[in-house]
Amino acid sequence: MNAKTYLYFVVFISGMVTLAVELSAARLIGNVFGASNLVWANVIGLILLYLAIGYFIGGIWADRSPYFSTLYKIILWAAFLSAIIPLVSRPILRAAAQAVVGAEAALAIGSFVSVLVLFSVPVTLLGCVSPFAIRLAIDDPNSAGRIAGRIYAISTIGSLIGTFLPVLFIIPQIGTTRTFLVFAGTLYAVGFIGLWLADNSFKILRWLWMPAVVALVAVWAFNGPLRPPIEGSELLYESESAYNYIQVVENADGYRDLLLNEGQGIHSRYHPERIFFGGTWELFLAAPYFNTPPFAPQDVESLLVIGLAAGTIPRQTIHIYGDIPMDGLEIDPRIIEVGAEFFDMNETLMPSLTTHAQDGRYGLRQLDRTYTVIAIDAYRPPYIPWHLTTVEFFQEVRDLLAPDGVVAINVGRTSTDRRLVDAMAQTMSMVFPSVHAIDVPRAFNTLLIATPTPTDPDNLARNMDAINSETYPDLVAILNIAARHVVENGESRIVFTDDRAPLETLVDSLVLNFLLYGDLDEVR
Repeated sequence: MNAKTYLYFVVFISGMVTLAVELSAARLIGNVFGASNLVWANVIGLILLYLAIGYFIGGIWADRSPYFSTLYKIILWAAFLSAIIPLVSRPILRAAAQAVVGAEAALAIGSFVSVLVLFSVPVTLLGCVSPFAIRLAIDDPNSAGRIAGRIYAISTIGSLIGTFLPVLFIIPQIGTTRTFLVFAGTLYAVGFIGLWLADNSFKILRWLWMPAVVALVAVWAFNGPLRPPIEGSELLYESESAYNYIQVVENADGYRDLLLNEGQGIHSRYHPERIFFGGTWELFLAAPYFNTPPFAPQDVESLLVIGLAAGTIPRQTIHIYGDIPMDGLEIDPRIIEVGAEFFDMNETLMPSLTTHAQDGRYGLRQLDRTYTVIAIDAYRPPYIPWHLTTVEFFQEVRDLLAPDGVVAINVGRTSTDRRLVDAMAQTMSMVFPSVHAIDVPRAFNTLLIATPTPTDPDNLARNMDAINSETYPDLVAILNIAARHVVENGESRIVFTDDRAPLETLVDSLVLNFLLYGDLDEVR
């Protein structure tokens, strides 16, 4: 392979690594700060800025030192820093995760900015590669345009590979940090071989200090989980899927929790001897009793859960209503596996539950039965899929409701900021004639319940009074709590549609206000 042919190969690998670094950086940060438009805009914007600086510096550098060896040394440094920075950033991200939970705005925002700034040098060096390669490849000015076009085309094809390879294949298999190491290692090998071809000297062995340092730092960085469990809890499971950073922890009392990403919220809870936990999940059981009386437990005939997690809602439903037909939509197949292994969400203990590893809206369209209750528990700020909040989505939900069916959604708020709750209620009211609200005690959650026919909030108490408390003691206790916390919805001019859903602007504002002024006394 001659020098120019290898140069084109180097350009391809450099383009691939550049996009892999960008997407992996977004994922690294997203494990703590979410994947909202604000996060993506910051990541993409700063990466483009670093690349622009790299293009400018690379052109000047190539004119001053137009040697293959110089280019390959730049690549070695880019590879080294691409590998070392995600390792160094792990303790920063640990601190950021704790800051998000503790509403420490300065530390959370500072961590976010500092991690992005850490990537400035390796991405800038990667930006130097294309103009440097053009300078080295051009022998005849008459062919300058053809060569420049070829190099940018090859680099772009590499970027295309670097877009899909980490997201679809590598990150789900080995995690984000190790994905950095794989791509950085590939880039390093290409640069090392190129330097060998350029210098043909054993002096290049001195560059082996770089992988040695990376190996030492990796041993230090991987010593312990990305986010240590809270004091008194044991880490049972830790993994990174295509969608989430997943942890399962268990405390000394035997309570097992599913934590995702920054770990602020408990997405599922399990105890071998207890079914109810005084949280949001069991209040979904109260939703159908907003129907016009008489409505009895025997009238609950089926359940659909969008945002299944590890199956807390179905487990509680089985306890009250028996093995009624249930479907659960959960976009992350790894979470379904975790639910089966650690939360008894399996065919033996939940034979009537059918799980679907699909996006909530796409999966909804694949179902062909109607449901008494459709429970939507997929709105944890800042991870709220906007396409599950629109008028058009709720029209599709209504199509799957039985005549006496209800839809219940769990919406986040703070003690002083109900804008998201009010906006969701207003959106649902475009489809459903009645939308009721229950504020979950000791939590930053409100349950919104919509019915396809006009209903009165007093129906909940009237239906509860007709239920035999000896036959259904747990259900009556839950309905008592729900009835005491029914609240009126506030006014909102916001309606989310498929064409216009300013959800993330609202959620980002809510989260920022919580970080700056959050009242943690009410957090569950």
